Amino acid sequence: MSHANLMNNYFNPNSVYTEEDFRRRFRMRRHKQDRAGHPGFSPHQNVTVALRMMVYGSPTDSTDETHGVFESSCLDTLQQFCDTIVQVHKDEYLRELNQEDLNRFIRKAEDRGFQGMIGSLDCMHWDWKNCPTEWQGSFSGRSRKPIVVLEAVASYDTWI
Repeated sequence: MSHANLMNNYFNPNSVYTEEDFRRRFRMRRHKQDRAGHPGFSPHQNVTVALRMMVYGSPTDSTDETHGVFESSCLDTLQQFCDTIVQVHKDEYLRELNQEDLNRFIRKAEDRGFQGMIGSLDCMHWDWKNCPTEWQGSFSGRSRKPIVVLEAVASYDTWI
């Protein structure tokens, strides 16, 4: 039901909302044209391509085969998608902690029995297949392959 409403409100040819409404709500144009003036990719294609690249690590040439989107367009789409996510969420999630935030995290952890804790630490190890040769010794782990480690602290409300 919600999918049908979304399509009727924003994407169908006789949609309820105008192009300006769509742009304000989703921060992108509903109908894009390429440099030659031909219709561009739909928002559905753009979001699908960006999510597949991020979630599955799909290479850009596979998106060309499955979605008909060329490599340069894939990279542009992914960049625009990430920029939009940052713009939408930066004020709430992508800022430094203030004292009020820190106090809230500590109170919540204490309520759960963890005195003085502000979040859970997690580490992810990724193989770095394109590591420059001169750096490989500095970035090699137990597997003797170059790796990159992401360390993050996440709070109970997913603040990272």
